[in-house]
Amino acid sequence: MAEACSAAKEPRVHQLQSGEEYQEDIFREWRRSIVRRFYRTRNLLKNGTWPASIWNLGFMVLCLSVCMLGDWDLVRPINARLLILPAYLYIPQGCPLILKSIIVSAVVGFVFFLVLLYARRFMLRGLLAYRGWMYEQPKTQSYSTILWGVMVKVVSGYSPSLYSCQRSLPRMPVPTVQETLSRLLKSLRPLYDEDSKEWKSICKNAEEFEKSLAHKLQRVLMLKSWWSQNYVTDWWEKYVYLMGRSPLPINSNYYIMDQSYFMPTTFQTARTANAAYQYLKFKQLIDREKLEPLLIRRTIPVCMAQYERVFSTTRIPGEDNDTLYHVDTALSKHLVVYRKGHMYKIDVYDNQGKILEAKNIEKLLQWIIDDADSELDSISDSEKSIPALTGIERPTWAKVRADQFSTGVNKDSLDIVESAIFCITLHHENRDDFSSRAKFLMCGDGKSIWFDKSLNLITFPNGRMGLNCEHSYADAPVLAHLAEYNMTEESLHLCGFDEKGHFIDSDTQQSFVKPQKLVWEMTNDLATSIKSAQLTVTQNINDIDLIVKEFNLYGKGFMKSCKISPDAYIQMALQLTYYRNAGKFALTYESSMTRLYLLGRTDTVRSVTSESTEFVRAYFDKDKSAQEKITLLKRACEIHQTQYRDAMNGKAIDRHLFALYVVSKGMGYECDFLKHALTIPWTLSTSQQPQQQIATSPDCNNIEFQDVLCPGGGFGPVSDDGYGVSYMIPGDRKLFFHVSSKTSTKGTNSSLFMDQLFDTFKEMKELLESQK
Repeated sequence: MAEACSAAKEPRVHQLQSGEEYQEDIFREWRRSIVRRFYRTRNLLKNGTWPASIWNLGFMVLCLSVCMLGDWDLVRPINARLLILPAYLYIPQGCPLILKSIIVSAVVGFVFFLVLLYARRFMLRGLLAYRGWMYEQPKTQSYSTILWGVMVKVVSGYSPSLYSCQRSLPRMPVPTVQETLSRLLKSLRPLYDEDSKEWKSICKNAEEFEKSLAHKLQRVLMLKSWWSQNYVTDWWEKYVYLMGRSPLPINSNYYIMDQSYFMPTTFQTARTANAAYQYLKFKQLIDREKLEPLLIRRTIPVCMAQYERVFSTTRIPGEDNDTLYHVDTALSKHLVVYRKGHMYKIDVYDNQGKILEAKNIEKLLQWIIDDADSELDSISDSEKSIPALTGIERPTWAKVRADQFSTGVNKDSLDIVESAIFCITLHHENRDDFSSRAKFLMCGDGKSIWFDKSLNLITFPNGRMGLNCEHSYADAPVLAHLAEYNMTEESLHLCGFDEKGHFIDSDTQQSFVKPQKLVWEMTNDLATSIKSAQLTVTQNINDIDLIVKEFNLYGKGFMKSCKISPDAYIQMALQLTYYRNAGKFALTYESSMTRLYLLGRTDTVRSVTSESTEFVRAYFDKDKSAQEKITLLKRACEIHQTQYRDAMNGKAIDRHLFALYVVSKGMGYECDFLKHALTIPWTLSTSQQPQQQIATSPDCNNIEFQDVLCPGGGFGPVSDDGYGVSYMIPGDRKLFFHVSSKTSTKGTNSSLFMDQLFDTFKEMKELLESQK
């Protein structure tokens, strides 16, 4: 309580040395605001004129001015028409010819520039709506697709900034009701007996829905698609994420690991400081829009809107729904660090507005470790566990937050946490193997991760690290891009570490302030709530069975040699494994991105198909020949690959059904068919992790960089009686898998599933090699 009283005292303004220091602070802040306004204005002009540029306008005006002043025979008919314009522009008759020519050239050039700008923009949007390239292999593209690619290159502007391509992206189309219902029934058909009452009921309800309510809902959805930038994304964020009432860890947040074996240093403070510094550089690239937008095949842009809220964003709990609180760059200049129950604020910009160098961040982190380790008994166990509140049910946390953190020192400290750029956890115990480290990154120890924060950097004493990410504002590929940026810098440049693993001192001097320890006022009610929260989070942690392993017998190189898509190959292996494990088929979810469209996020690939189940049954049928099994495998993989491409093209089922359901609720209809279709549990939830989003990342197939490869990340199971499976395909030689399940469910076992999956991979290789 003494610290709380100290924090509440009058600010120590009298400690300023002189009026000059006060004036310098005002001048520095004025200069920083000018710099921010410059970048914003520049980016606004660049994005507003892309795919043209302001230089195109200058060139047009210059050419017209030269032509009018030159008065050559070739351009005299044009000049004669242009010189009529001064009368319409109210230019005085006595105005000099040079000035008159410049004014006319500027006006006409500007009009032509606008025509060119919008013509190129709409032409590019039309070109980007073409999807034929996706169904062709890069090496065997048709002449029409090659011509299309050349046209996209020509029409596109050069050196686009982060958000330049946004206005040229097509809007996601709304599938027809007939297409969606047909695909839905086709995806559910393998899960039911044809003569069963449940299957007949599903078919009947689908038919009645199509004849009665479907087209009325579809018309409303089409109307929304005309005036909104994306017909489903805002609803998806609000109703699926922000209105989810379950605890964030395991159920929503996901984790990302660092390199599999490589570490640039074994010192926790040095590794943490470097990662924090690289993330701040990445943030600066986003703020100034200098981060290169991602292009598929170096030609097709994807939506980059999700990058806006990566930093300085917090999910605020509410009784009925949460909200996302994003702090402006000018107001968010600090990080919050957790160490053994103590939380600290560290300013990461110097008085010139520049990012603190990594060596200085390392000094601040070391000071925090020394201070926290020397004051273990200075605060109560409840105060050490305040972050546990962010890991419980959202309505409960919202009530505690409103009751205990709305005023006084608690509100001040909470504001510091929620306005931070991101949070850091300096954990004091190592997690040496993949599985234990991944589990800590997913859900911590029940008291050390602020799960509401958009980004948590978690590090261990031996230098290992990873991320815990809140899911509502962005999907995993965005945060994977951030993680890859840091790992690329670590792997290729070693970031200025000396032989011992600390930062090399440089001649650059920066001024920085000592970390500020956050203080909390602990009431009996708050202490009781924290104790209950920690118990709840700990129980959920103990219920998670997470296994992470490396499969190094082969990678995508072998799969491609068999002319099979690696993703489809792995999905078929998962179907075989689950059938071997459970003796049945289950509804399977695979995430697919829809960022080819404006504000696109994800949609679902339903991996269980009639072709996949036919292959699985044949695989375990001893009477089937190896060639028959291989034929069925390739056929199932082709169907899966087509479904994946369709999902990327906005032709999947689930987001459309979800949007129709939202419209039905908004119009006051109770649609049992849609409710049932959307609530069938995803027993097997899967996702492929992105890799090599940065062109300069280490080559995954180079033998020298095998230790640098990242195992990816993972998530919890969607269904209590199912599995959550994520996988990374880092190169031709190996694969990484993350398998999660609930220990409270008797029918699931992550270790057994992983072992069976690896056996399946070995058997599939033997099967395919037997016919080579």
